[in-house]
Amino acid sequence: MLQISTKGRYGVRLMIDLASRYGEGPVLLREIAGRQGISEKYLWNLVSPLKNAGLVVSFRGAHGGYSLAKPPSKINLGEIMRLLEGPLCLVGCVEKPSECGRSTMCITRDVWEEVSRRISKTLESITLAEMVRKHRTRETEVSMEGKQ
Repeated sequence: MLQISTKGRYGVRLMIDLASRYGEGPVLLREIAGRQGISEKYLWNLVSPLKNAGLVVSFRGAHGGYSLAKPPSKINLGEIMRLLEGPLCLVGCVEKPSECGRSTMCITRDVWEEVSRRISKTLESITLAEMVRKHRTRETEVSMEGKQ
C-alpha cells in the first residue's frame, strides 16, 4: 500500500491551520495541537524544517507564535510534501536511475515515472488558500447537516 507518512499528513494540517489564520498574527503551536488533535511535541518537529525552508516564520515574546512566511496562495502542497517527505517518487529508480541496472530498459519505470510526475503536478496545483476555502465550505456543509 502506498502511504504518506504521519509527518507529511500532519505537516499539511499544520500549514492549513496556519493558512486559515493568515493575517491574524502569530499562532501558538499549543492552539494548533488542540484544534488538530496532534501532540505539540510532534508539531515542534514539523515546524522546524518548515521554518528553515522559509515557509513559516516564528515570533518570540508574549504575543509570539508561528505564521506563514508568505500568503497561502503562494504555498502549494507539493512543496510542503517534498520538504517533509522527500522526493515524491513511487520507486527509487525514478529519482536515481543509477540505483537499478535495469532502469534504462525497464518499461515499468516509465509508468512509475509518469505516475510520480502526475502526483507531483497535482500536489503543486493545490495551494493552501484553496485548502482553506475547501475546509470552510466543508465546515458550513457539516454545520447545515447538523441543523436538519
